[in-house]
Parts: sequence; structure tokens; C-alpha cells
Amino acid sequence: MQNIPLTFAPLPRNCSCALKPNSPRFLAQSFHRLSSCRVYHKRATEESLVMESIGSRLPAEAMKILHSLASHWDDIVDVDGLQVIRLKGAMTNEVYQIKWPTNTEHSRKVLVRIYGEGVDVFFDRELEIRTFEFMSKQRQGPRLLGRFSNGRIEEFIRARTLSACDLRDPDISALIASKLKEFHDLDMPGPKKALVWDRLRKWLNAARSMCSAEETRALRLDAIEEEIETLYTCLAADQHIAFCHNDLQYGNIMIDEDTRSITIIDYEYACYNPFMFDIANHFCEMAADYHTETPHILDYSKYPDLEERRRFLHVYLRSSGKQPVNSEVDNILKEVDKYTLASHLLWGLWGVISERVNEIDFDYMEYAKQRFQEYWLQKLKVL
Repeated sequence: MQNIPLTFAPLPRNCSCALKPNSPRFLAQSFHRLSSCRVYHKRATEESLVMESIGSRLPAEAMKILHSLASHWDDIVDVDGLQVIRLKGAMTNEVYQIKWPTNTEHSRKVLVRIYGEGVDVFFDRELEIRTFEFMSKQRQGPRLLGRFSNGRIEEFIRARTLSACDLRDPDISALIASKLKEFHDLDMPGPKKALVWDRLRKWLNAARSMCSAEETRALRLDAIEEEIETLYTCLAADQHIAFCHNDLQYGNIMIDEDTRSITIIDYEYACYNPFMFDIANHFCEMAADYHTETPHILDYSKYPDLEERRRFLHVYLRSSGKQPVNSEVDNILKEVDKYTLASHLLWGLWGVISERVNEIDFDYMEYAKQRFQEYWLQKLKVL
């Protein structure tokens, strides 16, 4: 692995930054083993936390940064008395909450994110870091507090991570729609070109290279190349490019219960894309609940109905300062329905690849099969 110089962002002594856990890319549970780690499991709380014994060791680089950060806070009782809590629900990375006892009402907390092995096939990690830093400067997410060779340390936002049922709450859904429009309007540096098509082609090639001939036939991977090109031909003429999150599932959205403000987190897959793809992907995520005993099972009866989709789009378009007309909403909704197909293909391929490269306890292949099945069912309705 490439060595990255150790860096960290020292905080002023009187800094009172409020920090809280991301419930990131939150799809399934657990994660890769850390080398030379002794982990003692405790039953997760209702927030799906698993306590790590203090004997567990994060990477030495990470521990050095944590110690340096803690030494800048006057209210910490014991710099070495940190508590390590593993957060369940992360799919691509290992995520830990770190907290120290203080002489005030609230403990000090940060997040440590350890990058998953083998997932570089999905995204450019350096691009993701640059996106994270840009979002931090735009006050759109947690601050970057430090980096080490295979991970980073982030601010801990004091807010609640949404649950699956929150996405169907009309008030919360309206807040998400408005926030997503704000996200899409960000002027992220870089080529303003839709990447979903190249990403689909790249992931298809990777999936084919990993599958046996029998698996390729069963998953109909040979047919997907033509499907991608059909979608591209159908949708590429007028794509309405925006900076998109591309993984707007409930675990990547946080809400401050006092101010009712929304924060979108975890930018591994963020890039420029058609804004309608981002909305379509968000709608698809309403079928998922990654904190059940079977997190890989999707329930498409929870997919938002026509009224819910229209309401979301009305709020989204109204956030730009003008009142949308019904014909505009209906036209965009038709395109969103088509981009739903691209979402199914993308995450189906993601599941096939993840089965080979990811050690998280999640039935990736079953998840992939469901996404592909939904693609073939919906294709007949929207194309």
C-alpha cells in the first residue's frame, strides 16, 4: 500500500466542536479484520454499536493522531482513556467512534474510518478525499481532522442518522429534497461530465472477470453490456449534469432534531452525474433496510408511490426559487423512472464485485440478484 505522509489538523485549545457519528454508506454490517487486533464483542445497543475492548489496537498512525488531537482539548480527563466503539452499518469501510471522558456534561468524540481492502475498483480514493475536503470547506459535512495511510479521522456530528422509515416521512422527505438540490448546486472542481456510464462499463468488466462462466450465465452479465448502451442512447442526449452523491440511502443522511437541518455524509461515490440519476437512486434506497437480520433483502413495496415521488420533485424544484408547473414535474419524473434502471444495474454489479472483494457479513450476491431482477421487471414498464 502506498505510504501517505502522516498529517493532522490540530484544534485550538478552547475548541468546542460538536461531533457525532456518521452512519455511512450504511448498507450492511460488520467488516474486515484488523491485523493484530483482539476484538471482544458485546451485544449492540439499539443504535447498533459494538464496544471494542480497550486492548484493541487501531493502526499506530491513527492512535498517534488521536493522541495529538486529544492533547489540544482542555476538558479531557485522561488523554489515554479513550473508548473505542465500532459502528455497525458501514459497508465499504470500518468505522469507529472514539470518545474520551471529560470534566463537562458531554464526552469528546471523533470518528475513525479505516478504508476497506479491495474496494478501489469502485472509486478513486484520492478523489473521494478531495471531495470530502471540499465538502468540509463548504460546511456541508464533517471536518477532516487527520489522515493516515489507510484511513482518516473525522469530526463527529451531533445529529441523528436517519432510519429506513424516516425516508417515508413526508416532512423529512421534504427536508431531504431541499438539501439534495443544495448539494446538486455545489460547484465541485473537476470535469462536469456524467460518470455513471463509464462507471457501469468499468464495473461490468470487473464483474465479468471475477465470475465463472456459469455465474455469468445465471446473472445474465453478457446481456448487460447491451442494456447499458440502450440506456445511454435513451438518456444521454439531455442529462442535466450536477454534482451528485450517488448513494443517498438513509444511513448517509443525518438530521439535527433541534434545528431540523439535514447533513448528507459519505462521499465515496460522489461525482458529476445527471441529477435525475441521484433522485432515482434515492427512491430505490427506500426499498432497503440495512439494520435488519437480513439487510440484503429489498422490499419494493416500500418504493415511493407516484404521489410521494411527485411531492419530492415539487419540493426539489421549488428549492431553486421558482414554482414548478405540473408538466415539468411529470417530464422529470419520467426521466427519473428511466434512471432507476441505471441504479439497479450499477448496484447489481456492485454486489457481484463486492462478493469477491469485501469481507463484510452481507449477502452481496443475493442483493445483486434482486437488483438485476428488478431491472428486468421495470424495463418493460419505463422504456
